[in-house]
Amino acid sequence: MRIALIGTRGVPARYGGFETAIEEIGSRLADAGHHVIVFCRTPEGEEQLETYKGMHLVHLPSLHKRALETLSHTALTVIDRHLKDVDCAVVFNAANAPLLPVIRARRIPVATHVDGLEWRRGKWSGTGQQYYRISEQLAVRWSDALIADAQGIADYYREEFHAPTQLIAYGAPILKDPQAEKLTPLGVESGKYHLVVARFEPENHVLEIVQGYVKSKAEHPLVVVGSAPYSDEYTAAIREAADPRVKLVGGLWDQDQLDQLYANSLTYLHGHSVGGTNPSLLRAGGAAAFTVAWDVDFNREVVQEAGEYFSTPEQLAAILEQVETEPERAQRRGYELQNSMHRYDWDQVARDYEELCVDLMERNFPRRRPSGRRHPSRWSR
Repeated sequence: MRIALIGTRGVPARYGGFETAIEEIGSRLADAGHHVIVFCRTPEGEEQLETYKGMHLVHLPSLHKRALETLSHTALTVIDRHLKDVDCAVVFNAANAPLLPVIRARRIPVATHVDGLEWRRGKWSGTGQQYYRISEQLAVRWSDALIADAQGIADYYREEFHAPTQLIAYGAPILKDPQAEKLTPLGVESGKYHLVVARFEPENHVLEIVQGYVKSKAEHPLVVVGSAPYSDEYTAAIREAADPRVKLVGGLWDQDQLDQLYANSLTYLHGHSVGGTNPSLLRAGGAAAFTVAWDVDFNREVVQEAGEYFSTPEQLAAILEQVETEPERAQRRGYELQNSMHRYDWDQVARDYEELCVDLMERNFPRRRPSGRRHPSRWSR
């Protein structure tokens, strides 16, 4: 099959969950003999590769403005000559839904990976929130299939739109023999630090994590990996909340170093609240990190009983103090989480995408799509 993967920053994966998924899924589809085309928006000054892990890369520009970056790039993608003769397309991010009719006009069957509840993200104003809510409706109406990466997202589309989805989560790399030499440049010791890895956005609750840690009597440092691509104000608030125990290390793109940070942490603190199955959470679980997560359905679906949950800085402070008194228990629970991560397997994920693409190519999907009209549900309240 000729398969087009559309709507992300592309590969190599340097940014977030979608890019990680493209790299893991696309490379496996290419290994299986399919011709995989990935549309990329490569940062200025970085090398524009023609191929990567068997995938063919097409680089197109975008407008460098938060509200228009994704949509402007996808607008160029859907009219690009490289889409000619593809058998199917997978579009990532419901924000691209207004451009689905262009893909359909080219007689390309298309599935949309709808991601999380984007309209709940704090970075969007009223207009941005409204755009995402409308985009969800258009994705339901104009996609030949919808992909949800978490049961909570599948529930949302079923209850809110009476729309079926294919539930295909991400994979969790299992780290069996963690090293620790790349901790030295960060000035931390194995088992003697707490860790958070997240973009600095309100719905990821990095500020609340820092506030909770500062309220605690924790003796081990808090390592904060991440940055804010668009919000200097939020970054400033995090810096102001920190005390000398907090190490703000910025973005780290060395995956081996990140894996070592996950695997050697005393706790991994996960504040994401509006996405589906989060790749950082899966990677931490695969590295046997004892996980303390923001208390929402998406995180409970992954961590289950192997971790702890918080929804206020005060709750987090109490958990951190308790963990430092029982490090062996935290380690045991981290291994419990790792053992449960085998249900998130990238090979199976790729096979599920392959089956979906076959269905799309053979047009084995309902011709009549849901209307996209919202229905009263718990999500609307």
